[in-house]
Amino acid sequence: MSDERAERIADFIEPLRVEPGSEVCLERDFDPRYKAGLKKREGIELLRTGVSLLSEYQERLAAQNTYGVLLCLQALDAGGKDGTIRHVMSGVNPQGVRVSSFKVPSAEELDHDYMWRYARRLPERGEIAIFNRSHYEEVLVVRVHPENLVRQRLPESAVRHGLWDRRYREINHWERYLTDNGFKVVKIFLNLSKEEQRTRFLKRIDRPEKNWKFSAADVRERRHWGDYQEAFSEMLSATSTKWAPWYVVPADRKWFARISAAAILAHTLMDIDPQFPDVGEAARKDLLVTRRDLEREAPAGEPADPYAEKRKKKRKKKRKKKSKKKRG
Repeated sequence: MSDERAERIADFIEPLRVEPGSEVCLERDFDPRYKAGLKKREGIELLRTGVSLLSEYQERLAAQNTYGVLLCLQALDAGGKDGTIRHVMSGVNPQGVRVSSFKVPSAEELDHDYMWRYARRLPERGEIAIFNRSHYEEVLVVRVHPENLVRQRLPESAVRHGLWDRRYREINHWERYLTDNGFKVVKIFLNLSKEEQRTRFLKRIDRPEKNWKFSAADVRERRHWGDYQEAFSEMLSATSTKWAPWYVVPADRKWFARISAAAILAHTLMDIDPQFPDVGEAARKDLLVTRRDLEREAPAGEPADPYAEKRKKKRKKKRKKKSKKKRG
């Protein structure tokens, strides 16, 4: 990481990282209301900084066209996945980002292996792909609701003892394969408390413009809270690896969740440290020839190169300001 900001970001996100090989108990190890001693006003400014960093590094990622990034977002209902995506990615070029939301599998998807539909939506080189829910649904929802496993029509040998351990292993190997081939995998779990989820559900009911976001099925799913906490804890323990660690982001405060997600993604891009391609000596000579041709086309009274002229004035103004400050 060449940028000095990288060290500060790494320190900020370290408490959120699930140490590979550790045994996680969500309720014990991660506080949904943790905010690293920050106030909301400070958080908003930090989010702006994070979004600015993402914009800078995403441009480099696209230009280099060597690496791709996959961001996996997992959370229970009302965890804030949509808002996190909207705010964190607000400053990046939409051409370089693709968001995929995975809901109930279609008949076609059920006719393939459980990873098929996710593999089809992987990023291209130079691109950031976001999974709003991800392949981890296959060890979460499917585990809490075994009837979903029946719909996958697996052979008997595939559903015997050890199914979940095998899926953890398969997922880890798949993510290792992706990272070995230049596709970084970033995994964020938005950790919401049960009381905050209840409050957000009520808000969706109380505000007419939010009614569309609410479903009675969300409340039915809430009855399985304990089962999900157990499934999440085991998933985090089994699949946080050196090549694709999990980050548990406190989600009770939306502003802090968004800062954290931006910092984690920025950290990944800064770790890649993509560079603008060097066009080479021959191409540079061609550019100089083209530049001279364009300068000759300048209308009478207009600068030959408006951009260069603007930069020149800016540097002059900066030197003047610096000199005045010294004299003062």
